[in-house]
Amino acid sequence: MTDDTKEKYINPYTDFGFKKLFGTEMNKDLLISFLNALFNGSEREIEDIQYLNGENLGDGYSDRRSVFDVYCITKDGSRFIVEMQKAEQAYFKDRSVYYATTPIRQQAPKGEWDYHLDDVYTVGILNFEFPHGEYPADSYRHEIKLKDVEDNHVFYDKLTFIYLEMPKFTKTEDELETMFDKWMFVLHNLYRLLERPKALQDRVFQKLFEQAEIARYSETERRQYEESKKVFWDNFSVMKTARDKGLAEGLAEGLAEGMSKGILKAQTETVRRMQAKGFSLDDISEMVGLPVDSIKELLQ
Repeated sequence: MTDDTKEKYINPYTDFGFKKLFGTEMNKDLLISFLNALFNGSEREIEDIQYLNGENLGDGYSDRRSVFDVYCITKDGSRFIVEMQKAEQAYFKDRSVYYATTPIRQQAPKGEWDYHLDDVYTVGILNFEFPHGEYPADSYRHEIKLKDVEDNHVFYDKLTFIYLEMPKFTKTEDELETMFDKWMFVLHNLYRLLERPKALQDRVFQKLFEQAEIARYSETERRQYEESKKVFWDNFSVMKTARDKGLAEGLAEGLAEGMSKGILKAQTETVRRMQAKGFSLDDISEMVGLPVDSIKELLQ
């Protein structure tokens, strides 16, 4: 599908689409349903959330700024970072861990403290697969905690990373069984659909399709979505070209090195293209998912 194809529903992989569906107070029930589906009937159930400021400045002038797609806290104090990761990045895992430090440090009060921390979750919805076949082809949900390497028991259960490799989800409408299946399906296929599937008749999906219908948007919202969609498809096209080139170069100089060069070149081309279109450094940082300092280095 290209950005010229007529759509009925927005693409949740775009910055506008994701925040429209999950980043507003009006639609927080959609986010709550999705997060509860992630735990698939476990003992955790989220009843309500409060959105927190997604932009967090560091302690000093030289500190990098962290920008989260959605940042919220539950009634029991658990904090969730939820991101739609559009394309593979160098040091993606490092970035994910770095972002998780903000909700940890924010819990430290002034004065005396016993170091008690509430849970912190990072949820990454990935529009790519982890490189080098890190996980099996049929494994797309990954929950990571700090574990003891000898007996594999969970050493610390208050820091959790959940990653969803969306390209690996291939279930059809007839194969959807759990609420998690339904959310994976709708996130992966929403912008391709022309009507709400019969398997998605739950009330929460009725609201999601209403909020995702482009025809309901104002002229300003449609324009904002079109701009966000252009950025997404430009980035997708450049990353695909770079990945293909990196794979070809890898035959001669090693796959890992070739991929690394291809990704770096793709990031540079994307950043320069966005700057040429008039995007600010902060906007580029948010959409590409790199710190402003890194953006400046790519533009040099």
